[in-house]
Order: sequence, then structure tokens, then C-alpha cells
Amino acid sequence: MKPAPASPLFAGPFALATLSAPDGPAFPALVTSDRQVIDLRTAFDKPELTVRSLLDRWAEALPRLHELVTETGPERRPLDEFQVHAPVTPRQVFQSGANYRQHVIDLHVAHRAPGDDRPEEERRAEAAEIMDRRAAEDLPYVFIGLPSAITGPYDDVVLPSWAEKPDWELELAAVIGRPAHRVSVEEALEHIAGYTIANDLTDRATVFRRDMPQIGTDWLRSKNAPGFTPLGPWIVPAGSIADPSDLRVTLKLNGETMQDESTQDMIFDVARMVSYASQTARLLPGDLVLTGSPAGNGMHWGRLLRDGDVMEGSVTGLGVQRTRCVAEAS
Repeated sequence: MKPAPASPLFAGPFALATLSAPDGPAFPALVTSDRQVIDLRTAFDKPELTVRSLLDRWAEALPRLHELVTETGPERRPLDEFQVHAPVTPRQVFQSGANYRQHVIDLHVAHRAPGDDRPEEERRAEAAEIMDRRAAEDLPYVFIGLPSAITGPYDDVVLPSWAEKPDWELELAAVIGRPAHRVSVEEALEHIAGYTIANDLTDRATVFRRDMPQIGTDWLRSKNAPGFTPLGPWIVPAGSIADPSDLRVTLKLNGETMQDESTQDMIFDVARMVSYASQTARLLPGDLVLTGSPAGNGMHWGRLLRDGDVMEGSVTGLGVQRTRCVAEAS
């Protein structure tokens, strides 16, 4: 685990983080834009406070957080003194697939049916029409992830020995701040406390069951190994993000840009995603709603993750995460 790199942090005056001093316990922190840290346990006089318990009282806590940024009383320490962990431990993780238009069109074109000899332009136009119809008439594709897969934004990611085709999927993640059950699209954004970055790693070799193909996908095995969801570094309050539908999602592998797309390319925006998940489940404060990954995954490039690779993921206004891949010892 490494300290946060010296780079622009996030949009707005502050963000939430979970930090620790060397050999000390993790604690909830307010991080200011000038890289200063306020221990929120002290500021709220609650020794057992966590980021998740703060989100449980988000409407009450948010005005106080804004006050802390300008007050001179709270002790401040430099961010460089601390280690950065995943910003929150959620109760539930809602993940989304096939939610970026260009990505799904590319997949449609790449996986042509046997005997389909039409020009690529014709097949691409067909795929675009399908995406338009899906956005207008269909529902998002949402499934469940495990909180145990979450790791910090600068932690090493262990590639399991059984994972034959580990791949990256950088995503915008919404963090719930108010319970949401059967909320409308128009109401959905009111239930979001803020946003963070998630890299939803996937072993492509185990996405589909080989022993019994009719079962379909196996998200437990392909996506939920320990550390397969690097998260953070920060939760940036929703009020600091002008438009979640106009953010740049960029992933670099060993310095080379692999994903670089705007969230404008989403088929279903954040509000529709949260509303859809809430029609079945009760979303709780601190829960994550991952919104899908754009084009440029490893399968697209024919280059999957291996020992020593370094992934650098950024989303506009949310900072940068940097993780190194380490092969599991045999």
C-alpha cells in the first residue's frame, strides 16, 4: 500500500476518504483540495465513526463537512502522512454490464454470425439501431458484486493462478447517501451522496460456464476474487460534479491509454441505473452502483493483464487510482 501520488486530487473543496497513519487504525477523513486531512472522528466527536456511518446520516453531515473546510479550529495534517484505503465498505455492490454504446457496438460487429458477410459499415449501422432501441425501450443489465472484492486505490492486485484472462473495466461508481427503494428516474440523483472510481476486474475465461453453458454467466468466479475491485481514492460529493453524464473515463496500462471515453456514451445514465436497481432492491447508504465500462478492454486489444502491469485509472473530477498487478504465487 502506497501513499496518494502528488497530483490534482478532485473537483470541489473536499472529498471523503478512509486513511490510516503507519501502523494505525483506518479512520474517516475529510481531505481538502490543498491536500490537508481532518480526522472526522474528532470533528464529529464520534470515536467509532466510519465513512459508511457518516453516509447513514448524510443529509445531516453534509452541511457540517462544508463548515469544516473553512473553520480554523480542526487539526489538519498533510495527506502525505497517511495511507489511502478504499473510501467506503458498502453493504451491497450493484454492477452493470453492456452499458456503453460504442463498446457494445464493437462487440456486436466483432462477433458476427456465421455466414454474415455484410460489410462492417452495414453491421455497425444495424448495431447502432439496436442500441437506440435498447436505450428507448429496454432495461439496464445489473447484477450483484461482493464487498470482499474491494481493495484500495493504490494496493497491488493479485491475479489468481486460475485466472486465465484477467481484464480491466474502469467505471464511474455512484455512492448512495439515502435509502432508495422504488424511486423514479427523476428522484434517483437525490439519493446519491457522491461519486468514486471503480475498476471492475474480470476474468474473461470464467465469465461463461464451460461445464454447463445453458446456465449462462458466472459473475461470482469471474469478478469477485479478493482485490478485483480497486476503489477510490475519494468519494467526491455529488454537488461538486456538475454533470455525471459528461465525465471522461480513462485507463492507462503501463502508460499507454487503453480506455478513453465520455460517460455521455452510456446507454442508461446514472439516474436510470439507480432507479432500475431500486425497483427490486433496497439501496442503502454507502452502497455502490457501478455504471459499466467503456470500449477499450483487454479483449478488444488482445492484451490481458499479467504480472507487473500497472493500471492508472481516472475519471474527471474524481482523482486517479494506480494499481500494480502481481501474479499469485504458485
